[in-house]
This record gives sequence, structure tokens and C-alpha cells, in this order.
Amino acid sequence: MQLTVLSAAYPLVPVSVDTAGGAEQAVAIMDRLLVRAGARSIVMAAEGSSVRGRLIPTPSWSGLIHKEVRAWAAREHRRILKETLRGLKVDVVHFHGLDFHEYLPNDGVPCLATLHLPPAWYPPAIFTGVSQNLRLNCVSANQRASCPASLVPISTVHHGIDVEGFNVRAAKRDYALALGRICPEKGFHFAIGAAKRAGIPLIISGRVFPYEDHQGYFEREIAPRLDRTVRFVGPAGFRKKRRLLSAARCLLLPSTVAETSSLVAMEALACGTPVIAFKSGALPEIVEHGRTGFIVQSESEMADAIGRTNQLEAGNCRKSARERFSAARMAEEYFRIYREMIADHQDPQRTIFSCAASLSEGNKRRRLENRTGRATL
Repeated sequence: MQLTVLSAAYPLVPVSVDTAGGAEQAVAIMDRLLVRAGARSIVMAAEGSSVRGRLIPTPSWSGLIHKEVRAWAAREHRRILKETLRGLKVDVVHFHGLDFHEYLPNDGVPCLATLHLPPAWYPPAIFTGVSQNLRLNCVSANQRASCPASLVPISTVHHGIDVEGFNVRAAKRDYALALGRICPEKGFHFAIGAAKRAGIPLIISGRVFPYEDHQGYFEREIAPRLDRTVRFVGPAGFRKKRRLLSAARCLLLPSTVAETSSLVAMEALACGTPVIAFKSGALPEIVEHGRTGFIVQSESEMADAIGRTNQLEAGNCRKSARERFSAARMAEEYFRIYREMIADHQDPQRTIFSCAASLSEGNKRRRLENRTGRATL
């Protein structure tokens, strides 16, 4: 029987491979791999999302996002999810939003919620049993270790990326790159300071989301410091991001909060570009200090590390990404969890489509296509 997964994204941000948010990119990757594996993928996300499966659109918002807007968006998500589950047979609902608890269904459908942000950012009730059908997932060992004692089962599936899609060769240029959401906790002002100390041009790329604190941060800390050596180039879709990452001397990640993971760090390594990151959360799990980048603890240490990136080999970065951060590995681990959850809630005699096996076969077929230059049937 075909597996059907409904992925519920955060209400206010469209899902696509070009979206700046890591959670939205994770939804887009899983949607693509579910379809590739022969499963049925349904994505509930903001209007304007781009998915391979079926999109259930929820209202978008173009103005400033404040508390009342977030509450309205959660109510719309709850209403649309309830209607969708009433009309469609769904095996698993996979939540990715910070506010998932506000639209968690009450019926018996198995629900998996991936925690993309620090556990302390979620209400404590999610760990004490808001629903007997709920299972939680962390995206790094550091994040899992910071979770409180939980009555709800918690698994750990590390993020994955399209490693081969980022495996490009480009001539290195003499600039450092800071890429991601432009907001206070990402510490872009430290990247500016480090680049100026190191005497290297800095390119900043990312989206300033319509939150008051994000826009205020950009206006106070970033815009006044832009000049000929510090450039802001706006949001980067997949192709632009790959081009920037491939040509950069290094990627700077001066996060001031405990990062639960970092897709952009994985993408940089897949491009053969070392990463210099603060010792924040899961970043030391991704960056191998002295081999694929440097873990530092201050702006001055980041500046010093920029000067030592010529000691690192691009090949080691690519190898690390290939061996550790593939999207196929992430998908297979999620497929295993889906099967376990279904077995817990439904007739154990029911046969579920083997997504992992199908995905592995699909990967073999694509490798053959790459070698021969033609499709195989």
C-alpha cells in the first residue's frame, strides 16, 4: 500500500528549495524524496510554495509579522489541516513549525514533529504529552541533549542536503561569505567585524523577514556598516547560493544561539568551502576543527581563522559532506520512523510501501544514468 505523508510547514513562510529557512528547505527536500520513492507527498504550506507532491495552500501574509498575525496563521493552519484530514487518508502528519502544537490534530493519525529550533523555544507541554499520537524528532545530538525529560518519544535524524547538487568546481575568489536569515541571533555583525579585522571583503546574503526585530537589526547593525568591502546582495536562491558558496574563501557562521543544525554549513562543505563557526550548539558536530573549518569563540578568533583557511583542503570538505550529510540518508531514517509509527497505530498485518528500498533503487538508477548519460527504464 502506498505511504501518504502530510508535511505541515510553518504557516507564514513559503516552502521551496530557494527559501532561506532551514525548516522550509527540509520540507522541500523530504517532499522531493517522498515523490521519488513512490510515496504520496502532501505539503500544507503558505501560498506560493513550490513542491513536487500535492500542495494544500494556506493563506500567505505580506505585511509585518506580529503576534496577532501568527495567531491568525495558526488558526488557519488548524482549520485547513482538520478539513484535509477529514477528506484524505493520511498515514503520518510530519510537522516542521515552531507553533505545531497549536494545530496538532486530536484524532488518531500518527504525528511526528521535527524540532528545528532550540528546545527551550517550544512550550514545555510538548514534552509532557499534549497528544498520545505525538513523537518528536531532534536534528542533532546537541539539541537532543538539551531537551528536558520527556514523556514523549524523541528520535534524532540529522539534516541532509542535495550533496551532488552542490558538488561544483569554481575558481576561488578572495572574499568571505555570511549567508542566512538576517536576524540578531545569526550574529552577522560579528562576521563584519571579523572580515574587517582580517582585511578580506565580505559578502552578506540572506533575507530580512518582516519581523520587527529582524528589520530593526538590519537597520541598526548591518546597513550602516555596508561599504565597498562589505556588500549585502539580498536573498539567494539555489543557483545563486551555490555560486556564492563555491567561490568563497570561507563561510562565516557567528551564531549567538545554540544552533540545532546548519544546512548552509553542510552546503558550503559540499561546495568545497571551509566553515568558520562560533562554538554554538550543533555547529561543532558539523565542522571538523582543523580539517573542514575552524570552531572559534570570538570575533578576533574568527578573524585569525580566516587567515588560516589556506591550510584546509577542499577535497576534505566535499568528502565530509558526501559521507555525512546526504539527503538520501536523512530520508531513509525518516521512512523508518514513519513505518514504526504506523505499526504502533494500525493493524500490524498491514503492508506499507517500502520507501527506503525504493529510494535506494532510485539512487542506483540515477548513478547509472550519470555514468551512461541516458535514462534507464
